[in-house]
Parts: sequence; C-alpha cells; structure tokens
Amino acid sequence: MTAIKAQGALPVDNGRMTVASTSTIPTHWRDVVQPKEHGSWSLALEPIALGLMVAPSMAGAWIGAAAIAGFLARRPLKIAWRDRGTDRGRRAMLALGALGSVTSIFLIAALQSGELGWLAWLLPAAAAGAVFLVFDLRNSGREELAEIAGAAAFAGISATIVAAAGWPPLAAAGVGFVACARAVPTVMFVRAYIRGAKTGDRRPGAPLTAAGIATLGAIALAAKGIVPVAAIVAAELLLIRAAIYLLRSPSQLRPRTLGFQELALGSAYVIALAIAWRW
Repeated sequence: MTAIKAQGALPVDNGRMTVASTSTIPTHWRDVVQPKEHGSWSLALEPIALGLMVAPSMAGAWIGAAAIAGFLARRPLKIAWRDRGTDRGRRAMLALGALGSVTSIFLIAALQSGELGWLAWLLPAAAAGAVFLVFDLRNSGREELAEIAGAAAFAGISATIVAAAGWPPLAAAGVGFVACARAVPTVMFVRAYIRGAKTGDRRPGAPLTAAGIATLGAIALAAKGIVPVAAIVAAELLLIRAAIYLLRSPSQLRPRTLGFQELALGSAYVIALAIAWRW
C-alpha cells in the first residue's frame, strides 16, 4: 500500500471544514522501504541464490540475508537523506535504523559461523556498492555507471558466500565472475534496448562488447577448470540474445515484458550453472 492521501475534511472550531494536510498523515512502512525498480530484485537475488546453491553453508546464508537487508536499506537511506526533517524522512530513518541493525546481526552471525577469510571478498562488493550509493544520493542512481556498480556489488556477494563455505579463492573468484558475467552485460543490454525503444538509437557496441568479454573470460576460466563448461554456453546465449535484440530489431517489447523475460532467463542461468558446478 502507498501512503494514504487526505480525501475528506476535518471540522474546526468555527464550523467550517478544512482539508487535512497530507504531510500529517502517516506514511506506510512499505512506502519508504519497498524498492521501486522491479528489475533490481533479480540482479540482487540472482548472485545470492547462485552462491548458496553452489556452496551452501550457514555462514553463507547469513551473508545472503545481510545482503538482502542491505538491499532493502537503499531506499530508506535515500529518502532519509533527501527528505530530512519531514514525516516521511523520519519514518525512513526508523526503517534505515532497523535494517542496519538487522544487517549487523546477520553479519555477526556469519562471523561466528565459520572462517573469516570471506571478509576480504566483501571489500570489492562494498566498494562497488559505495560507488552506487554516491550516485544514488545525488539522484543519479539510474545512470549507467551507477547501475553497473550496483550489479557488480551483488555479483561480488556470490564470491563472498562461496568463500564463507570454505571453498578455495579461485573457486570463489570463478563464481563471482559468472555472476558478474550475467549481471553487468544484462544491465547494459536492457538500458540499450529500452533507450532504443524510446529514441530509435540502441547503441549496441558497449553491451555487445561486454557480453563478448564475458564469453571470452568464461572460455579462459573453463580451460583452467575454474568454472564449468556450462558457463561458456550460458555466456554465449546471453551474447546471442543481446545481438538479436539490439541488431535484428525485433518488434518492440514493453519494459515490463522484457523484465519478466530477463527474470526467467536469470533464473534458468542460476539453476543451470549451480547444477553444473555441483555435478
């Protein structure tokens, strides 16, 4: 539910009716917490799911839970920063404090559940997340660099989860690469496709280059046994998908339809690679 707006009037001493100010009406919790960008859920949850499916562990589960809480804290942080001194801003501060506490509790639980080597893997993810927040607090969170940084931050969480399960560094790096190979080219592809739908100029060069680099990286890592051969196939399919949509000019898809397609593709990507890694 969104915030309730005043539709009626309130009586006053002189018998007249006055319209209630919407600023005095409580803002619903979900209005300051629930992310507006539906696609961000997929890019945040896919790497967490990949890490936990490849290398399940209690410590990894706590790290994943902390990452989700941190993901939910993004919107209240922005509202608290932007709407300081307002009722909505105060509610955002309460939500931010609650989510910050939950994140801390989950991270403490992760620290007590296993080895501490995963902390080093958390640093690159935190750095990428900080880049995103700098843009986001300036109301520039939808710029391409900001969205790439946000996607890379959650891709790094997958490597952190795998490291927390006790896997060697190369294995953690391989999972992190595969998550990044899905997230970053996808962000660039979706932006190019939606821009093309609006302006007719898709600019396919950058997203196709990113997908090509991801494919070459998968080939190199698979040759060394760091990632399964299925990673090559998955990267190639993402490259082919981007080339078809950006070069062949099919009928325009609505952003919502494209989002559902990417959700299905991302789910298949995660499940297939997790199975390949485990087997």
